[in-house]
Amino acid sequence: MAKTAPPLPRLGELEQAVLEFLWTEAQADVHQTHASVGKPRGISPNTVGSALERLYRKGLLSRKKVSHAYRYEAAIDRERFQAQRVIEAAGGLPELAKSGLLTAFVDLVADSDEAALAELERLIQLKREGSDS
Repeated sequence: MAKTAPPLPRLGELEQAVLEFLWTEAQADVHQTHASVGKPRGISPNTVGSALERLYRKGLLSRKKVSHAYRYEAAIDRERFQAQRVIEAAGGLPELAKSGLLTAFVDLVADSDEAALAELERLIQLKREGSDS
């Protein structure tokens, strides 16, 4: 039986900005995140720290303690996050296939980009063989 990922939690604007920052920086502490995300918005380090903690509790970040502070990193990569959002917006994988959206996607790829279609075929073959890349 196929495994289904749990639905992604809703994100506020600050949480989304923090996640975007961590996708580009790999990992950061509260002060680094505040300097990039919070300071330009005129918000406090505590507010940024709260956003990091909420993302951690939502399962979107992991963290490790270094000295007296946590360093955070994304627990899901940007591509998987975006793909899951698209799937959820379509009503889930069964609905995606049933509604014809999956077929339409493959048709669009086939009609516009032969190399992308070949890459899609390669990825499907690798997945069938049990490989992740």
